[in-house]
Amino acid sequence: RLPAPLGWEAIAEALKRLHLHDDDSLMEAIALKRVDDVQVMEALLPGSTSRPGVKPPPQRQAISIKGLTPGVAFDLATCCHPIPGDRIVGLRREGTGIEVHTIGCDNLADGVDADWVDLAWGDESDGGTARLCIVMKNEPGALASVTGILGNHGANIVSLDQKGRDGSFHTFHLDVEVHDVQHLMRILAALRASDVVSTAERL
Repeated sequence: RLPAPLGWEAIAEALKRLHLHDDDSLMEAIALKRVDDVQVMEALLPGSTSRPGVKPPPQRQAISIKGLTPGVAFDLATCCHPIPGDRIVGLRREGTGIEVHTIGCDNLADGVDADWVDLAWGDESDGGTARLCIVMKNEPGALASVTGILGNHGANIVSLDQKGRDGSFHTFHLDVEVHDVQHLMRILAALRASDVVSTAERL
């Protein structure tokens, strides 16, 4: 959790640590993958990526799915990024494990040659990775505000990729670790309430 909202001084110090001049330079560095999300978070909040006592991100061991045969391997599909609370279905093809999708995933149409497996989250499931599309204003401190909201709501940024940029707005795709759908909905509500965010949607 962030100790306080990030002010201009903290943002200016972060830019110095990254050897960048201004917000535009930071956006360009992210777009060109010269810096990653861990470097940005560490610059904004030194020590935040290695703080003692912080609960580690949810791992595969925390995922329990009903309907799987014991010992059968499974993967969470990267096209729809299912998280606990989503309605899910499995696709099983010969010689492979089961791929878990959300029930509304567009790629299920490609599964005509696969066996469909009726699945549900187990009671102990906690944690998954959701993909977000956030369009934010092109103004100083906007990215810091967004990362601050995510931090305050206990979401861990796994990856951050700039997808578009014009004179007024920047578009980012972010993969964030969350506990479940309800947790994600609270995060999206907070993002949409921010003055610097134009839109925030789950992909």
